[in-house]
Amino acid sequence: MEEAQGLVKHVLLAKFKDGISESKIEELIKGYTNLVNLIEPMKSFNWGKDVSFENLHQGFTHVFESTFESTEGVAEYVAHPAHVDFANLFLSNLEKVIVIDYKPTTVHV
Repeated sequence: MEEAQGLVKHVLLAKFKDGISESKIEELIKGYTNLVNLIEPMKSFNWGKDVSFENLHQGFTHVFESTFESTEGVAEYVAHPAHVDFANLFLSNLEKVIVIDYKPTTVHV
């Protein structure tokens, strides 16, 4: 196994509050997506909704994943005014959230 050199994934699992409309969720996702254009260390962004049939999601419905070149890049992103403003808005619409940063490990078989 080989840990990625520098590369860091920032993963956020979200459960939106009951009563948050689909249009509001779409608006929030567009705002999250736009951060990649505003914050240089954020290299890419992906998101999706839970599609698992295992029913182990514990109420989490959405996954957001950002890629950074280093842990320093994640720290810069977290402190960036555009992220701070967006995070305050985004988090106020969530019932539950989990955030994990990790360095991907490649497995060679």
